[in-house]
Amino acid sequence: MGTGLDMAVLVGLQASGKSTFYVQRLSGRYELVSKDRFPRRSRNKQRRQMRQVQEALAAGRPLAVDNTNPSPQEWGPLVEVGHAHGATVTAYWFPPDLTGSLARNATRADRERVPDIGVFATLKRLRRPSPADGFDAVLEVRFDGRGGFEVR
Repeated sequence: MGTGLDMAVLVGLQASGKSTFYVQRLSGRYELVSKDRFPRRSRNKQRRQMRQVQEALAAGRPLAVDNTNPSPQEWGPLVEVGHAHGATVTAYWFPPDLTGSLARNATRADRERVPDIGVFATLKRLRRPSPADGFDAVLEVRFDGRGGFEVR
């Protein structure tokens, strides 16, 4: 789009590695926006997230949206606002590995652990993003077996 402004939208199940990927590959360069950072009982998380996204884009700061973002219903408004600010919007797709996600989720501390039913509910809605959804690029992210990630 020409502004040099980037927006990363992470798409995948809970406990698929999205937050670890952010820390390893994007932190320091991309501001983090995540509903997980809001108090558990806070209201209007979607509106609050969109306000943070708008603020970062308006200030010209690259950002990463680290949520499950399982379908066009969630990522559509992000793509739209990113493009409205002239940003390049890239989806980082974490293909579902239900067994791995459930195992990693089970090791999480109380506050971070998602009830298994929540992982199954996300799996039902999870769709692979594509350029047809408005993304400028879609990159697939997988664990590399050495504690890091492979991106292609």
